[in-house]
Amino acid sequence: MEALFLAPGHIRKGIGKRLIRLAINRYKAFYIDVNEQNAQATDIYRHLGFEVFRRNETDSQGNPFPILCMKFNPNKV
Repeated sequence: MEALFLAPGHIRKGIGKRLIRLAINRYKAFYIDVNEQNAQATDIYRHLGFEVFRRNETDSQGNPFPILCMKFNPNKV
């Protein structure tokens, strides 16, 4: 997964958690990139078992937005 975005009215309703679990279980999506400045997203990924394994100073377009590369660790769930 490169990113998951929810409309503001759908946040904190369990939708993101279900989508992430579906991506893990059905599609073996064990990696996610998340903007380090998005603490809410980083927190949910950590809560669901992802760990940071690399940090990039810029996004994929070279913009100065630090990106955390996270990998799913089933032992953290």
